[in-house]
Amino acid sequence: MRKKSANWVQVKDRFSVLNAARNLKMARSTQAYVRGSTVKFYEWLDSSPPSRLPEGPAIWICGDCHVGNLGPIADTKGEVAIEIRDFDQAVIGNPAHDLIRLGLSLAMSARDSDLPGVTTVKIVEQLMLGYEQVFTKTGNLMTKMEKPAEVKIAMKQALHRSWKQLANARIGGSHPTIPLGKHFWPLTKAEHAAISDIFEGEDVAQLKAAFRPNGGGAPIKVIDAAYWMKGCSSLGLLRYAVLIEFEEKAGHGNDLYLVDIKEAVKTAAPRDTGAKIPRDNAIRVIHGARQLAPFLGKRMVATSILGRPVFLRELLPQDLKLEIEQLTCNDAMIAARFLGMVVGTAHARQMAALVRESWHRELLRNHTKTLDAPSWLWSSVVELVGSHERAYLEHCRRFAVEK
Repeated sequence: MRKKSANWVQVKDRFSVLNAARNLKMARSTQAYVRGSTVKFYEWLDSSPPSRLPEGPAIWICGDCHVGNLGPIADTKGEVAIEIRDFDQAVIGNPAHDLIRLGLSLAMSARDSDLPGVTTVKIVEQLMLGYEQVFTKTGNLMTKMEKPAEVKIAMKQALHRSWKQLANARIGGSHPTIPLGKHFWPLTKAEHAAISDIFEGEDVAQLKAAFRPNGGGAPIKVIDAAYWMKGCSSLGLLRYAVLIEFEEKAGHGNDLYLVDIKEAVKTAAPRDTGAKIPRDNAIRVIHGARQLAPFLGKRMVATSILGRPVFLRELLPQDLKLEIEQLTCNDAMIAARFLGMVVGTAHARQMAALVRESWHRELLRNHTKTLDAPSWLWSSVVELVGSHERAYLEHCRRFAVEK
């Protein structure tokens, strides 16, 4: 039996609690506001003249390419790489959109770190330098270049992190239950039944292949499950944490698996008009993940709960997000170049050689004598910084009034 907790949130109160938490989180900094305001970014994009940006090759893009959506990801064999790690907004679209979104995120990190404006100029240049290098050289450049301190720390933590540490971080302990409280809330009977059906239904073979690619065919048992209050994007959406195990004695290691179930919704990112994209939003997310981040994409499965599309992935100890809060000028340069290379790698792997060459020429064509980066990227970042600063202050005013 679970102990009663005053922190439990009932189903009828989920939306109001999530809304208050989202407002508070977005009021903490301009960078946090940028992370939680993806729709605002695409409203700006929709209002901009189409001729302003280059027509990049139609490939899968992240669609919400801010710093917090990149980080260490493990594959099914335990290898770790820095990849894009969130695909809620993934579409076949213009790669320039990912560059602008990442440029905005880095610029806001610089402002939150009280760095001078000239640093933001250098950040945009280094972002493009890293991105463009992927299109001119062969081999894994990211293993050779200097990594920012935050990446070094995250990689070190990822490589040495255990399942017990994951359990302590995610669910507050390695005991096989999910403790209800501030972050985990009770499920309805319908939610319990729907989650159980997933691990016993038609998609169970896909789940076993994703979680245990070399494992046997033992039945999956749901140990515990709860609604998960996690991130700004979960407002009003289905989000669950589920503990499962395979009903057999583990030959070695731990036979518990922590699974993240997240609702997939319609993307705000504009798609290429000629592209064929799955109508099912969960399948769309999986397709995007497998193109942009193979380590993670191969571990994800699309299904549905209560008639709503969701995608599942096992949370591994090595999966971490990058936390870039306070930067020095030097750290900002290194981070921008490295993350540009991460995004460039995700984009370039989808392009044939001639397409890569054409896209690289287009990027170089828009450099100027005073800026070693495309002019459209710089002007877009400047406009977005201004509009997001204003919107952030208005958000803080409204939130203060509400409080």
